Amino acid sequence: MPRVLVIDDQKDVRAMVAIVLRVNRYDVVEAESGAAGLRAFAEDAFDAAIVDIFLADTSGIEVMATIRERVPGFPIVAISGMTALDFMGEAPDLANVVCLQKPFRPNDLLRALKAAQSQEGAAEQAAV
Repeated sequence: MPRVLVIDDQKDVRAMVAIVLRVNRYDVVEAESGAAGLRAFAEDAFDAAIVDIFLADTSGIEVMATIRERVPGFPIVAISGMTALDFMGEAPDLANVVCLQKPFRPNDLLRALKAAQSQEGAAEQAAV
């Protein structure tokens, strides 16, 4: 069962994403902050991550950059209530991050996750 790390400081969004993924046979680990997400990423193995761009404790861009430093090419879906592509100019080292703008439908989420996993390097898995 593919394992996905969901990092979002909005409990309702996190819960909705987790439900959609669990119904579609993903194992989900939820993190309520960037710091908690990076701790979870360091302690366990994941197949992909879904990261909110605007987190209360830190920048989602920094969280994604840290994940990619640890595992280059790691599959990431960036989600945002703002225009999701605005952050790309700030982080050219985050190539192949799939962007998804809130609100989104469950099928949009699943398509974005599959697109992120099909990017080059998606076969790599984070190792403890």
